Amino acid sequence: MHNTHISTQLAALHSAMLDIVAVMNRPQRDELLIRAAGIKLDRALFPLLVGIERFGPIGVVEAADRLGRDYTTVSRQVAKLESLGLVERRAGAADKRVREAVATAAGKAMTDRIDAARERILGGVFAEWSADELDSFVRLTRRFADAIREGPGEGG
Repeated sequence: MHNTHISTQLAALHSAMLDIVAVMNRPQRDELLIRAAGIKLDRALFPLLVGIERFGPIGVVEAADRLGRDYTTVSRQVAKLESLGLVERRAGAADKRVREAVATAAGKAMTDRIDAARERILGGVFAEWSADELDSFVRLTRRFADAIREGPGEGG
């Protein structure tokens, strides 16, 4: 590909990603999902619970890194989720000194309700897309996510 074309496309991709991240980071979006799921959960705990359920068992440092938060804050939030019965902490499989968090059955039930609400909300976003368009979008987005996660440098 021609370098000018790549530069133009990368700028457009970066702009689109910034738009997506900005929308996903809005507190109102989390509140909307919480309401639509019909759950009672502090908005600050919401992304952490979802992250633990998706990526767990996960250590506090890795969870903090994924969320872009300080690990001491995440540690306190994991303790709160544990007190609510939504996660449990246990010794790490690879390193017994590391305490990992994993969703409990109650935590998984809550994230299942969140997933159902997300599907209802995003159903409207993708309503005009063909099945092929959606399949291609998901496949290419996953491919991109894998490439930047595993690739060289920090693609920010």
